[in-house]
Amino acid sequence: MSRADWETVIGLEIHAQLNTQAKIFSNASTAFGAPPNAQASAVDIALPGVLPVLNRGAVERAIRLGLALGSNIAPKSVFARKNYFYPDLPKGYQISQFELPVVQGGILTIRVGEGEEAYEKPIRLTRAHLEEDAGKSLHEDFHGMSGIDLNRAGTPLLEIVSEPDMRSSAEAVAYARALHALVCWIDICDGNMQEGSFRCDANVSVRKKGDTTLGTRREIKNLNSFRFLQQAIDFETGWQIETLEDGGQIQQSTVLFDPETGTTRMMRTKEDAHDYRYFPDPDLLPLEIGADWIEQIKASMPELPTAMKARFEHSLGLSPQDASALTSSKEVADYFQATVSAAGTAQAKRCANWVMGELAARINKAGLGISAAPISPAQLAGLILRIDDGSLSNTIARKVFEALWNGEGTSADDIIERQGLKQVTDSGAIEAIVNEVIAANPKSVEEFRAGKEKALNALVGQVMKASRGKANPAQVNELMRRKLGS
Repeated sequence: MSRADWETVIGLEIHAQLNTQAKIFSNASTAFGAPPNAQASAVDIALPGVLPVLNRGAVERAIRLGLALGSNIAPKSVFARKNYFYPDLPKGYQISQFELPVVQGGILTIRVGEGEEAYEKPIRLTRAHLEEDAGKSLHEDFHGMSGIDLNRAGTPLLEIVSEPDMRSSAEAVAYARALHALVCWIDICDGNMQEGSFRCDANVSVRKKGDTTLGTRREIKNLNSFRFLQQAIDFETGWQIETLEDGGQIQQSTVLFDPETGTTRMMRTKEDAHDYRYFPDPDLLPLEIGADWIEQIKASMPELPTAMKARFEHSLGLSPQDASALTSSKEVADYFQATVSAAGTAQAKRCANWVMGELAARINKAGLGISAAPISPAQLAGLILRIDDGSLSNTIARKVFEALWNGEGTSADDIIERQGLKQVTDSGAIEAIVNEVIAANPKSVEEFRAGKEKALNALVGQVMKASRGKANPAQVNELMRRKLGS
């Protein structure tokens, strides 16, 4: 039996660290990078007699996500104690939500693949619930011992749980990327995966194609990059299929992914909900969310990516592929919109091409975010307008772009003036150069007249070279054909 006879079933649990300044149940700071245990308050380390107080900002961020996903915002939700024992959990339990989470249901539509192979797929959300993070165990530089840093203990998390709707690692990565972009877009999480602000757990199982019963799943914990997520799922899928085909059984368990070897290894057999002995936290009242509070937050929400994508298609005439790329992050969308605003909506397609083409290539090469690009939207718009009015050819425009990137001028007009780059459109000047090129290249002229179209390209190239790229290519082409009797 081949791998093609099997189907992978994937659900993701994503922990998004909420970007509040204080922790979810205490006023301790959530800033990253402090010395160990410098930001662990009496509440965080569970000193006797302390009581948790819920952070309103964490609840507001959960509501924002629910609104963005079309979820149900529970009018009443309850915090529970999830009991387990681990060195970095000082209370011996984690405050989380179980039976009544704050966000229930919802849909996130993802786009998978590129070009004609691309397709869209809705992924259902089961829930998103608020909880506190645990501390961190440190195993390096302690002379053979382990240390505990409780700075992270109590940091607010939103655990976002999907239904098992994904059928490949590509779909899982597309979903994780879309959710990452969304939580950053609505400003509830900074999305910094290196600092642990956005972490993925993948529940993976396999079953024969055509089966409707889910297989036994294994949960891959703490994946902090999209590349590792894809590698881990691909390895785990292959391992499970091979195990089952060899007559073995899959045991429900928690596994870790080793990026160095590209393999997963079992950490522990997987607990079920009853193992955690959930019960309502007696120190926290039920969370009540009124309709007026939801409406207040809804009024503060930005335009969402799906709505903006539709607007780019219908109002600006962009293709679905271009609109998707330009709404892949809020920073890209903001830069594009600012460029269109300065250049005019008639230039929307050309703006899209430059943002996704030349600009994207340069910022990727430089390892920058688009907000750190040395060319502003206004400068790029000025360059695009000079292409539109015929002042620049596309070839010379790239030279101007390079000069802008290197800070050699304040605007496209400034650089064109300084370097004498304005495109030559004077028909008399162009005709003189065309005549010289025809006279100097009789062989290419004869080849063109004999039906070799490529010979014309060579002649046009000679004209462009003689004009140092400043001749209008369309005029050169038209004039050359007329001179050669075509």
